[in-house]
Amino acid sequence: MSWTALTGFLLLTGMAAYVQTLTGFAFGLITMGGVGLTGLLSLPDAAMLVSILTLVNATQMLLRGWRDVDWQKFGLVLVASWPFLFIGFHLLEWLAASRADLLRLALGFVIVVSSLQLARRPDPLKQPSGAPSFLLFGSIAGLMGGMFSTAGPPLVYHFYRQPLPLVVVRETLVTIFALNALFRTGLVIATDQIPAASTLSGLFAVPAVIAATHLARRYPPPLSQAVMRRIVFLLLFLSGVSLGAPAAVHLLGF
Repeated sequence: MSWTALTGFLLLTGMAAYVQTLTGFAFGLITMGGVGLTGLLSLPDAAMLVSILTLVNATQMLLRGWRDVDWQKFGLVLVASWPFLFIGFHLLEWLAASRADLLRLALGFVIVVSSLQLARRPDPLKQPSGAPSFLLFGSIAGLMGGMFSTAGPPLVYHFYRQPLPLVVVRETLVTIFALNALFRTGLVIATDQIPAASTLSGLFAVPAVIAATHLARRYPPPLSQAVMRRIVFLLLFLSGVSLGAPAAVHLLGF
């Protein structure tokens, strides 16, 4: 990775970590969308780095918040996530090898749909959802996490509808993201898909993620959650369209 690419990646991941800390989601979406648009590195390599950086961000957040995790719901989601994460991981490998445009279209579609889903605050439920719903959303999140390290949107939607304290929702989600990131990183190592040393220089983003997480907690912007969500929605929607539209045009032969 060149110095220019590395600098761009550091700025991108720092911004993503800042938003993730404030909102509880969007680290993977912002980073993967930015990488897809700029071509800083390949999508499989970016997904691996995002997994590691997600783990760093989550660990930093959980040093104080692990006691608030809803372990029952955490277990249900994780049981469903990991088999589909495995499928998504190998699906990414297959698409990246011979179907680059289809891969970019898939990522653009995921980002656009996720931005639309995250733009509206889900209607709260009066009663907690049953175990099957957590298994279903965990499966969807696992597939997205395996492909693009972006397991957040379906889980954010489902958990924020539950009649649970916000701190419980946030810390449970962060714990799920951390374990999924750890499992995905293990798959990269087990399948001998560790990127070249030049790509691993992207791990210099770890201090940027730590610093951005600290800044977001210590100095949050003077914006309401609603305004922050609108900004993130616009950012994600535009990046998803910009990423997916050219790939769709190329696939259709225009």
